[in-house]
Amino acid sequence: MDKRFIVILLLIILAIISMIFSITIGAAEISASETVRVILDCLQGGAGGGSEKIPGEYIILNIRLPRILLGFLVGASLAVAGVSFQGLMQNPLADPYTIGVSSGAAVGAALAFLLPASSGLLSILTIPLLGFLGGGATLFVVYQMARIGGKVPVITLLLAGVVVSSFLSAVISVIMLFAGEALRGIFFWLAGGLAAKGWLHVLIISPYFILGGALLFYYTRDLNVLLMGEEAALSLGVEVEKVKRNILLAASLVTAAAVSVSGMIGFVGLIIPHATRMIVGPDHRFLLPAAAVAGGIFLIWADIVARVILVPSEIPVGIITAFLGAPFFMYLLRKRRHDFRF
Repeated sequence: MDKRFIVILLLIILAIISMIFSITIGAAEISASETVRVILDCLQGGAGGGSEKIPGEYIILNIRLPRILLGFLVGASLAVAGVSFQGLMQNPLADPYTIGVSSGAAVGAALAFLLPASSGLLSILTIPLLGFLGGGATLFVVYQMARIGGKVPVITLLLAGVVVSSFLSAVISVIMLFAGEALRGIFFWLAGGLAAKGWLHVLIISPYFILGGALLFYYTRDLNVLLMGEEAALSLGVEVEKVKRNILLAASLVTAAAVSVSGMIGFVGLIIPHATRMIVGPDHRFLLPAAAVAGGIFLIWADIVARVILVPSEIPVGIITAFLGAPFFMYLLRKRRHDFRF
């Protein structure tokens, strides 16, 4: 068996173990055996479907499990988007936030915090909805700015993303200046976190992750060919502009969905693609699924640290990923720079 399959299989096993361990962490003591029993009972007959009531069932199924699954999906989404952007742009510094989609989502979410609670609009759906719409609108603007005669040069796309992202960062600053009591909520959302998230947030991100991830995996062979250059890809029959547009759309929507439910969580989409590339190689057919699972594992453990480091309080997980991600990326840059291949 190809060792890359073995690596992916081991990552999946590690992801399952990490999820079970994460469920046991918290104020209420829950053992791993209890966790497995509750989940198996739920899969076999639904929550509470068993003949015996299992202690901690409500905490496991309604508080910890959705949060952990959401963390895995967000981490996986950011990782696959990072792999796609780095491969598409052939830029080792590209990440899911490169073209400004995250800034657009941040503007939408910040505006949602300003909506008056008495109007009924400020609900559990409003922030993810406006965040996703903001990210989608930003993608449209950046794409239109970068398009030249029906084509989208990578360098133009990068420049358009930087300009739009900088402008939207200024907009966020203005919003925070006039936010008043909503300032704290905006700050914690911008810092990124999984606190107080439930099954609804899992349902919001799941279809975008599944559809976007499937589309990105469909184009993994084309991504491999694009690494040889656009002219070589054209000569081999790849519809370069169509492939670039579809990859850009899928990766951006996956990013917007992740940001809309978790806020701004950095470094996952930057370091995970590099780390997994060093293990499984540059072939996107293996790199994409490996990065997805590794990204989910990374964010699960980052969330564990965020929950336990200042018990009984917790800090935004985006701060943890920055503290863990920046030194790790510096290590990769210094020690393994010759392995940064595409």
